[in-house]
Amino acid sequence: MQVVVDHVIRLRDGRSIGYAQYGSGDGFPIVYAHGGLACRLDIAAADAVATEVGIRLISPDRPGVGLSAPRPGRTVLDWTHDVVELLDRIDVDRFAAMGWSMGGQYAAAVGHAMPHRVTRVAIIAGALPLTEPGVFDELPAMDRVLTRMSQRVPWLAAQWFRFMRYAAAAAPMLYGRLAADQLGPADGAVIRDEGFGAFARMSREALRQPAGTVEEYRAWVRPWGFAPEELTVPVDVWAGTRDGLVNAAWPHRLASRIPNATLNIRDGGHFMAHLHYREIFEALTR
Repeated sequence: MQVVVDHVIRLRDGRSIGYAQYGSGDGFPIVYAHGGLACRLDIAAADAVATEVGIRLISPDRPGVGLSAPRPGRTVLDWTHDVVELLDRIDVDRFAAMGWSMGGQYAAAVGHAMPHRVTRVAIIAGALPLTEPGVFDELPAMDRVLTRMSQRVPWLAAQWFRFMRYAAAAAPMLYGRLAADQLGPADGAVIRDEGFGAFARMSREALRQPAGTVEEYRAWVRPWGFAPEELTVPVDVWAGTRDGLVNAAWPHRLASRIPNATLNIRDGGHFMAHLHYREIFEALTR
């Protein structure tokens, strides 16, 4: 299937939602929840594997990201209403869900809200609820800074995200190379293999709406609206052995709290999914 991007539909409340599709057009549907500082394009690298495995990847932009209109004050659970409406419009009934990094909690929310439609969930390099005691303090320093800045001085955070977008547009190769250097050897290798320019293009699109990125950081520290213990669908928790952005104990703690969860620790960094897409897709179609 040819990679198709920039689909946009209008929701019942008048907002627009943008999404991309990858893989096999008639394959088993998997809804993908992108990471933070990312967008519908961050799963593009899985297109070839999804096609081979027979997966139809549906990757929406969250509100205020990429092509999707903002929804100030939204919660993690609110996003599930957008997903329901999108899937109904494109005639998808049963499906699996997967989310990477900040998107992990959104994939979990889809599983919680639609247990009658969701067959299985994958949480990849995801976080625990940041409202729980001590969890926020276990985030990397940069995530703590961006989150607090987004909460307390949103105009300054928006300026920072605007500058990042300008840098990705003006010097894409340098932007990608700097990101690869800062993220460490495991994740840097993924970015180099897939191309500095591709990473910069994804970042530029993710930061299209700086105020929307601010809302991303504000939303992820709001209550999920459910607890991990309330999930009833089967869940796979995935983590990389060399992930420098996620506390090493989080995957174990998350998997231990979710009924019917399977913990999968594999080689790789925060971008470990890029090394294990086939295994993740095969697990989601069990």
